[in-house]
Amino acid sequence: MQIVKYVIALACFLHLPMSARTQVSVDGYYKNFSVVLSPPGVDGFSGSILNNPDMGWVNNRLRLDLFYGINDRLSVNVAYDVSPRIQDRALFEQDVFLTGIDPFHYRFDDLDSRLYPKSESDIGTFAVFQNLDRVVLTFRTDFADIYAGRQAIAWGSARVINPTDVIAPFTFEELDTEDRIGVDAIRMRIPIGFMGEIDLGYVAGKNFEFEQSALYMRTRFYVESTDVSLICAGFRGNILAGVDLARSIGGAGAWLESALVFNDAYGEGEFDSDSHFFRTTMGMDYSFSGSTYGFVEYHFSSAGTSEPEDYLQVFDTNAVAEGAVYLVGRHYLIPGLTYQITPLLTLTGQTLLNVGDGSIFFAPRLEYNIAENVYVSGGAFISSGERPEFTIAPGRTPALSFSTEFGAYPDIYFTSFRIYF
Repeated sequence: MQIVKYVIALACFLHLPMSARTQVSVDGYYKNFSVVLSPPGVDGFSGSILNNPDMGWVNNRLRLDLFYGINDRLSVNVAYDVSPRIQDRALFEQDVFLTGIDPFHYRFDDLDSRLYPKSESDIGTFAVFQNLDRVVLTFRTDFADIYAGRQAIAWGSARVINPTDVIAPFTFEELDTEDRIGVDAIRMRIPIGFMGEIDLGYVAGKNFEFEQSALYMRTRFYVESTDVSLICAGFRGNILAGVDLARSIGGAGAWLESALVFNDAYGEGEFDSDSHFFRTTMGMDYSFSGSTYGFVEYHFSSAGTSEPEDYLQVFDTNAVAEGAVYLVGRHYLIPGLTYQITPLLTLTGQTLLNVGDGSIFFAPRLEYNIAENVYVSGGAFISSGERPEFTIAPGRTPALSFSTEFGAYPDIYFTSFRIYF
């Protein structure tokens, strides 16, 4: 199945006649990220990307976003971006992070992500990538809003780790979190009462295979000064039941987001009620003044472990492979602070602390608004913790062992330049 279906649909919309109510707009941005990545190093073994010298990449991203409002009820949105990238060849071939999330899983078909070079054997230090990130038709009725096509779907009120967000979440170290990756879905949102809605959807996996797809129902309503969301979702053979609460408490904001996931609940295997994991995030935020904002979150994940020597076993679990889990510990504390030094200069910092092993991943960032719609920033993701090591037993393959989680993470230093138009 080819992505040409999207192109044909777009061509049909663009040939619809204009009217007095037709709205057309084109906007977008250009971004540049220049990054140096310093692998953590591994004791006892040299044949690993984790032992490479400092590596780097320069990623340029140009995104165009077309909105075509055909009339008051019907509109189409298309977004496409192209990214020329220069980087160490090892980063094209391997991932320095031991866990991760595939943000493109929920697409039934797609363009080839790499425009140049076409052949794997020709790849060196330069490549050009593309992403058709939105092709969504919106139809508004008196009863509901219907969205069909490639679109962004995200859930949860937690600031950093969202247990209910299993479709295309961001990891903590993601540099560009402005636009959520588009997924192929059909979605209906039905307003109910005061600030309430029912959200129903089907999210397509590869070739529309049911075991690779997702479907969900999410309700949102307002009761006793609290935003309440309930969600039930089936994804990749698993079932999720979640709740999300958010409200104000004495001038501060507070949230509680939890999800219980049953592994392989409707797959080929026999349902096992003991095969599940639970995640929850609770936190509070507060604006101390017009220039200072802070928050703190606590996250618990039963999919992880409190024993560092068992971290490798977590990497092989269904929670990591399919459940959007990328942290292998159990207890985390995440404080964050934003301070506006001047109206144009902002300092932010977040820390991801594994309470069990004491390792941290610290993320400071300084951003300057140098002109209207032009921003420059610099920052880092700095890991702290005892680094991993390979142990070699006689007659056995070297094995990687951990003393801390974030000691195995690389340090990342970056600058970015952004222009919006």
